[in-house]
Amino acid sequence: MNCKNCHTELQEHDDYCRNCGGKIIRNRLTFKNLFEHISETFFNYDNKLLRTVIDLFRKPEVVMGGYIDGMRKRYVNPISYIALSLTVGGVYMLILSKYFPDAMTEMSSVGVAEGQEEIMARYGSFIQKYYSFMMISFIPLYALISRLVFINRKEYNFTEHLVMSMYIMAQFSLVSSFLNIILLVFQLPAGILGSASIFLQIAYFAYCYKRMYKLSFSGIILRSLFFFGILIVIMIGIGILGVIIGIIYKDSEVMQSLIESQKAAIEAQKALKDSIN
Repeated sequence: MNCKNCHTELQEHDDYCRNCGGKIIRNRLTFKNLFEHISETFFNYDNKLLRTVIDLFRKPEVVMGGYIDGMRKRYVNPISYIALSLTVGGVYMLILSKYFPDAMTEMSSVGVAEGQEEIMARYGSFIQKYYSFMMISFIPLYALISRLVFINRKEYNFTEHLVMSMYIMAQFSLVSSFLNIILLVFQLPAGILGSASIFLQIAYFAYCYKRMYKLSFSGIILRSLFFFGILIVIMIGIGILGVIIGIIYKDSEVMQSLIESQKAAIEAQKALKDSIN
């Protein structure tokens, strides 16, 4: 008998392959053993996935630092974890669009001025459509910023900061997707979810880096302010770039549509102000 995974020759009494470690399956697939396999995979504390989710909250420095130091078997690797979070995130966006079509717009409209609803509706639609791309693009951005924030610390290089960003982004995406759906089912206002999500993401990033670099509370506050300072500068740069692109392509159909939307928003704000006065 040979291993079905790596074709190594096995002994009759073997339960696991001595070469690849794969479990030897001798029984045919039935609903019973399929359910047992799913339960073992997702609900058993000894499995990698559940252990990774729990320990990224309890001791993120062990999960991320362990992978960086070469511990590759105990936890789900960051690439697989981010792939899983993208899959769950895609399902989450599908559920939002089908059962809670206005939720994304409400989440995106926190703190937005009156009359900007149409623009934010388009923004929410853009997020739903390009969720995976946006999440992946933020990983190297956050890794770059965090590396700059800790430029005077030599413990971790840029690639290792990429690993941290993947774990942190994947963890937050996975957990928030499940929690948001549950809270929306119980009819919690989506605007509150949007505000809470931003705050919790900031807090979780700070918590993980505090544990990784063994910082004091005041130390992580200062580093967090530095992080947001760099992020704001980058966002301003992106905004300026957007303006330049808008000027270059000002006659395009998309830009004309955005201009008309902005004019309508300004008119709505003016009408509201006049009615109040």
